[in-house]
Amino acid sequence: MPRGIVRRRVVAHGRVQGVFFRDSARERAKAHGVAGWVCNRSDGAVEAVLEGPSEAVDRVLRFFETGPSQASVERLEVEEEPPEGLSGFEVR
Repeated sequence: MPRGIVRRRVVAHGRVQGVFFRDSARERAKAHGVAGWVCNRSDGAVEAVLEGPSEAVDRVLRFFETGPSQASVERLEVEEEPPEGLSGFEVR
Protein backbone atom coordinates (compact mmCIF):
# COMPACT_ATOMS: atom_id res chain seq x y z
CA MET A 1 0.00 0.00 0.00
CA PRO A 2 1.46 3.43 -0.93
CA ARG A 3 2.35 5.71 1.95
CA GLY A 4 -0.23 8.34 2.83
CA ILE A 5 -3.20 6.18 1.76
CA VAL A 6 -6.01 6.20 4.32
CA ARG A 7 -9.45 4.63 4.59
CA ARG A 8 -12.41 6.16 6.40
CA ARG A 9 -15.90 4.78 6.93
CA VAL A 10 -18.39 7.64 7.23
CA VAL A 11 -22.07 7.61 8.17
CA ALA A 12 -24.15 10.75 7.62
CA HIS A 13 -27.38 11.09 9.61
CA GLY A 14 -30.19 13.58 8.98
CA ARG A 15 -32.08 14.40 5.80
CA VAL A 16 -29.59 12.61 3.56
CA GLN A 17 -31.67 10.25 1.40
CA GLY A 18 -33.62 11.42 -1.64
CA VAL A 19 -31.48 14.56 -2.01
CA PHE A 20 -28.84 13.29 -4.50
CA PHE A 21 -26.38 12.67 -1.66
CA ARG A 22 -24.97 9.42 -3.09
CA ASP A 23 -24.51 10.72 -6.63
CA SER A 24 -22.98 13.97 -5.35
CA ALA A 25 -20.61 11.98 -3.13
CA ARG A 26 -19.59 9.80 -6.08
CA GLU A 27 -18.86 12.86 -8.22
CA ARG A 28 -16.86 14.49 -5.42
CA ALA A 29 -14.87 11.32 -4.73
CA LYS A 30 -14.05 10.80 -8.41
CA ALA A 31 -13.00 14.45 -8.78
CA HIS A 32 -10.51 14.02 -5.92
CA GLY A 33 -9.24 10.57 -6.89
CA VAL A 34 -10.84 8.83 -3.91
CA ALA A 35 -11.91 5.18 -4.24
CA GLY A 36 -14.70 3.38 -2.38
CA TRP A 37 -18.47 3.24 -2.32
CA VAL A 38 -21.58 4.95 -0.94
CA CYS A 39 -25.01 3.51 -0.10
CA ASN A 40 -28.31 4.27 1.58
CA ARG A 41 -28.90 2.45 4.86
CA SER A 42 -32.23 1.12 6.06
CA ASP A 43 -32.09 3.48 9.07
CA GLY A 44 -32.22 6.53 6.76
CA ALA A 45 -28.50 7.30 6.92
CA VAL A 46 -25.95 7.33 4.10
CA GLU A 47 -22.80 5.24 4.58
CA ALA A 48 -19.59 5.41 2.59
CA VAL A 49 -16.08 4.05 2.51
CA LEU A 50 -13.47 6.49 1.24
CA GLU A 51 -9.95 5.37 0.41
CA GLY A 52 -7.10 7.37 -1.06
CA PRO A 53 -4.51 10.01 -0.27
CA SER A 54 -5.14 11.57 3.14
CA GLU A 55 -5.71 15.11 1.84
CA ALA A 56 -8.14 13.93 -0.85
CA VAL A 57 -10.14 11.83 1.62
CA ASP A 58 -10.28 14.82 3.98
CA ARG A 59 -11.72 17.00 1.18
CA VAL A 60 -14.46 14.44 0.47
CA LEU A 61 -15.17 14.13 4.22
CA ARG A 62 -15.72 17.90 4.34
CA PHE A 63 -18.40 17.45 1.67
CA PHE A 64 -20.10 14.86 3.92
CA GLU A 65 -20.36 17.46 6.73
CA THR A 66 -23.04 19.32 4.76
CA GLY A 67 -23.82 17.21 1.69
CA PRO A 68 -25.60 18.62 -1.35
CA SER A 69 -27.73 21.75 -1.02
CA GLN A 70 -31.01 19.89 -0.29
CA ALA A 71 -29.47 17.74 2.47
CA SER A 72 -29.42 18.48 6.17
CA VAL A 73 -26.64 16.56 7.93
CA GLU A 74 -27.37 16.37 11.65
CA ARG A 75 -24.57 14.04 12.70
CA LEU A 76 -21.51 12.51 11.09
CA GLU A 77 -19.70 9.37 12.27
CA VAL A 78 -16.18 8.79 10.95
CA GLU A 79 -14.08 5.72 11.67
CA GLU A 80 -10.54 4.97 10.56
CA GLU A 81 -9.98 1.56 8.95
CA PRO A 82 -6.96 -0.13 7.36
CA PRO A 83 -6.74 0.55 3.59
CA GLU A 84 -7.62 -2.37 1.31
CA GLY A 85 -6.35 -1.02 -2.02
CA LEU A 86 -9.75 -0.15 -3.51
CA SER A 87 -10.06 1.32 -6.98
CA GLY A 88 -12.96 3.18 -8.52
CA PHE A 89 -16.01 4.53 -6.72
CA GLU A 90 -19.51 3.11 -6.88
CA VAL A 91 -23.02 3.88 -5.67
CA ARG A 92 -24.45 0.76 -4.07
